[in-house]
Formats: sequence, C-alpha cells, structure tokens
Amino acid sequence: MKIVVEQSAARWYMRELDLTSGDHLRIFVRLGGSGSVQPGFSLGVMKDTPRNPGLHQVVEGITFYMEEDNLWYLEEKDLYLRFNDHEDDILMEIG
Repeated sequence: MKIVVEQSAARWYMRELDLTSGDHLRIFVRLGGSGSVQPGFSLGVMKDTPRNPGLHQVVEGITFYMEEDNLWYLEEKDLYLRFNDHEDDILMEIG
C-alpha cells in the first residue's frame, strides 16, 4: 500500500489550497459521497498536522499522508492522485 502523487497534482493542490513547501495535506475518509471502494464513504483532503501517519509521500515539498486509522478504506491497494488537465481537477484512484 502506498500513496502516489503526480507532480502536476501536487502543484494543483499548492495553487488551490495555498500550500507551501513544508506543509502537510491529510487524505481522510469521510461519510457520504461516491467512493470507489467503500459504499457510503469517500475521501477528503485538508491541510493538517500528522498524528499517526500510516502512508505518506513528499512531492514538491508537500507531505501527502493518510492516518493509520483510515487505511482500511484502501483495502490494501495503492492510492493515486492524478491531475486531470481537461477538468482542471484531481482524480483519486485506488488500484
């Protein structure tokens, strides 16, 4: 299991969330939405301070991470954050 963040996705988050090198972006499980793995759940993101990260990757100086207690959502698969330039948005894919 790992988080894979494309450089273009990291830059998008930096622009949209006004992040700078050294910041942390938490990927978390939330109730509702249309999740691709767990019915009734989806993933959210927020700038936060890690407490017990289970996965992380640093791209463009930003640490993207998921807390240990949210890893159940991935079902032992990898999480990919990709930039979709046609939509100017992020695709979160699990595989």
